[in-house]
Amino acid sequence: MVFNESNTVEQMILDAVSQSGTGPGAHEKPTSYLDGAPTTWDYVPGPSLPRNLEEVLVWPWLQDALVRLNPEIAAQPERAEEVLYVLRTILLSVQAEGLVRANELFTAWLRGEKTMPFGPNGEHVPIRLIGVGEDISLNQYTVANQWTFRQGPVEKRFDVVFLVNGIPLVIGEAKTPTRASVTWFDGAFQVNEIYEKQVPAMFVPNVFSFATEGKAFRYGSVRMPIDLWGPWRDEEHQAEGTLAHVKKTVQRMMRPEVVLDILQFFTVFATDKKYRRIKLICRYQQYETVNKMVARVVAGKPKKGLIWHFQGSGKSLL
Repeated sequence: MVFNESNTVEQMILDAVSQSGTGPGAHEKPTSYLDGAPTTWDYVPGPSLPRNLEEVLVWPWLQDALVRLNPEIAAQPERAEEVLYVLRTILLSVQAEGLVRANELFTAWLRGEKTMPFGPNGEHVPIRLIGVGEDISLNQYTVANQWTFRQGPVEKRFDVVFLVNGIPLVIGEAKTPTRASVTWFDGAFQVNEIYEKQVPAMFVPNVFSFATEGKAFRYGSVRMPIDLWGPWRDEEHQAEGTLAHVKKTVQRMMRPEVVLDILQFFTVFATDKKYRRIKLICRYQQYETVNKMVARVVAGKPKKGLIWHFQGSGKSLL
């Protein structure tokens, strides 16, 4: 057997996160929306998704989610098409607006910050593409591999794509573990310098991307310089260097609740010193610290604490 990124690293990612597994017929089992929030993703092979190669979103799944999550749309299901039209416009705007700006516009929709005149007497009401909080169990969580996307004459294939309600929120690039000269950097370079530039529409809904060769794991947001891509760790898992270590990292960061938490509360947009729009995403220590602070406030005790971080770790933003 020849070992490559497909049957080693890519397969490890699918096995680490997939509820249904990747065996024959595994993708036939649909996600349940009513049995509580899932902690894993349902696997569907990329070619089996109900989409055309030119489509960024799985429109039938998103349309179903709009009806499921919005009473005003459920009352008149044809309203879903009005929302989909706006989303299509944002996807097309990436050529003129630039990737970061288009990503910012789409993120506002993902966070439920946008409204449509679907209320009584044309009153604007918030539109939800994704269920959060108590409604997290109403989402459809899917992980697909070998996702092909075509934009004009350019066609690219993505190793692993994570979708919520048919929206590709996370893209993973798996590189071969058998060549010492190939590292996670090669995967990050492929995402940052090739995919984001040649097929930017695919990254308009993107929360973050990650790359791994089975030894180290790094993630970053759209147009983030590769040298700023960072690891993901927690109190129970600090080591890296083996496939088992990367698997634990994937299992921790790629939990649906973590991905949606990063989308909702740990992503900001800003303007740099050169007046360019940039996207900032949390590092693991910021994520852990903020959630612990909030938990203390909710619990009401202890009343004080100490945060220790090293230089350049993002204390000001925290």
